[in-house]
Amino acid sequence: MYTFISGATGGLGKTYANICAEKGYDLFLTARSADRLANLKKEITDKHPNITVEYFPCELTDDASRRALIKHIEDKGFKFDRIINVAGADIQKPFLAYTPEKAVFQIRVNCEATLLLTLGLLKNRAEKTEVLTVGSMSGVSPMPYFAIYSASKTFLESFFTSLHYELKSEGVKVTTVLPGGMPTRPDLIEEIKKQGIGGKLSSKPPEFVVKKSLKAVKKNRIICVPGAFNKFLYFVMKILPKRIVLKFIARRWKHFSKDAF
Repeated sequence: MYTFISGATGGLGKTYANICAEKGYDLFLTARSADRLANLKKEITDKHPNITVEYFPCELTDDASRRALIKHIEDKGFKFDRIINVAGADIQKPFLAYTPEKAVFQIRVNCEATLLLTLGLLKNRAEKTEVLTVGSMSGVSPMPYFAIYSASKTFLESFFTSLHYELKSEGVKVTTVLPGGMPTRPDLIEEIKKQGIGGKLSSKPPEFVVKKSLKAVKKNRIICVPGAFNKFLYFVMKILPKRIVLKFIARRWKHFSKDAF
């Protein structure tokens, strides 16, 4: 049985891969770059020679590439007792700053690819399976100036919450993790600093997020919000009138823009 990880060569995906390897899980990794996947496999197997690591490069926005990945899995007879959806496009900017191509790209990566990969992988699941998907605190409320990113993360939380109840009786545990900022790249570290005390309190190391979320899916939690401050924000955003939350978000993020791809 394998643990499937998408976006495996990114900062958070790589952390999931290494911590799962430490736990003795055999891995099936996917990302865009075959070279980076090969390097990650070597890094993991050098540390954990008893772990089997398989990989298959996939361009998640391309339907033919996704189909090739699922066909490879079916042809080889791989079965999964853990599916970890990490891959995503963290483009965050005002709607009018998008090109049509970039808007479609973000929706395809965050929503379409995650949904269809999960569908294909669940048809090759073990008797008992865990599904863990990385959402975001940005999806807890609509976010002016981050509208597409926020909506895509809201979609993931809504979809996988529904799936949690659909598959509960079939031996499938489904959890969505909603992290705040994570210092996985130099640009993200700088971004967290610019957010001041709020960014510092909300930010958690990827190792913290990974360990908390893996425990949460074991317990079949619907939602995992890592960190006390993020739990507080989650509660506040749920109970405050929406107009107050949106006004605060708009004022805070109006002049911020990030285009990671």
